Amino acid sequence: MDFNLSEEQVAIQDMARAFAADNFAPKASIWDQEEIFPEEELRCAAELGLAGIYISPKFGGAGLGRLEAVIIFEELAAACPSTAAYLTIHNMVSWMVDSFASDAVKERFLPDLTSMNKMSSYCLTEANSGSDAASLKTEARKEGNSHYIINGSKSFISGGSKSDVYAVMCRTGKPGPSGISCILVENGTEGLSFGAKERKMGWNSQHTAAVNFDECRVPVDNLVGREGDGFKIAMAGLDGGRVNIGACSIGGARAALQAAKEHAMNRKQFGQPISEFQSVQFKLADMATEIETGRLMLYRAAQSLDSVSPDSTMHCAMAKQWATDVGSKVCNEALQIHGGYGY
Repeated sequence: MDFNLSEEQVAIQDMARAFAADNFAPKASIWDQEEIFPEEELRCAAELGLAGIYISPKFGGAGLGRLEAVIIFEELAAACPSTAAYLTIHNMVSWMVDSFASDAVKERFLPDLTSMNKMSSYCLTEANSGSDAASLKTEARKEGNSHYIINGSKSFISGGSKSDVYAVMCRTGKPGPSGISCILVENGTEGLSFGAKERKMGWNSQHTAAVNFDECRVPVDNLVGREGDGFKIAMAGLDGGRVNIGACSIGGARAALQAAKEHAMNRKQFGQPISEFQSVQFKLADMATEIETGRLMLYRAAQSLDSVSPDSTMHCAMAKQWATDVGSKVCNEALQIHGGYGY
């Protein structure tokens, strides 16, 4: 078992780190304070292949694996977790189209998605179906052989009104998971509307809002896969999504640890830097250890996805649970080390 990254992976890591340092880090605080959705910088990321990391090169993707995606998203999130997280969602939607859609749908949508000429959102959650996603109520009824008419609402959708393409999980059949389909809805479609932008404590460079459908008429050609495949597609997308958001958590935690270390070495109390106090050293050591364990779990989960392991869903869930908990814990400890300067 080799724990070292390959030369190519190190080069990808360096590229993502340099891009994030130049394009995300200097503006991240302003984006958050002023609730700016950084479209220009996202399109710059797309020029490097970061909008289609594991998408076929035929459609403009980078054709990389899930491990490379984890490496990239950690670096981007160390500069701006919120923007990196939106990019993970966009990659997830692009992958769903690349993996399950017909060739005609791929050709229509993927070139614009991988270039981020069009940005995308994943629409699964509803007001009354969060973890119990299979109970969703948004309905798509067929009108002849040409269109679906969609009615319903999706909650807490990252991208909100800023996205151009929405991958909507909706009910085309009987109750339960087998009655759910995935349909692409384009912004500007009659009957599509948005709720107010959600107010959040941070995470403001990706706008979040309800997405509403009122007799929304969508061509049947926008179906991804077959009718009834939607729940399977949604869950497959979430496996990779869990790994990616875990990588964002580790990236944010890594940046918080670095800031805490620098502050501890510069902050003096009782005649010495607080980094000399054993209690602070214990905190920093625990933070570093937990970040490393989270990263290793994410690497394992990513490799499980790439190798189509039967345990991949379990590995992804475990890695996401641990990495996101680590992100929260490390950021809190960093705040404590900073004291009143922490926020």
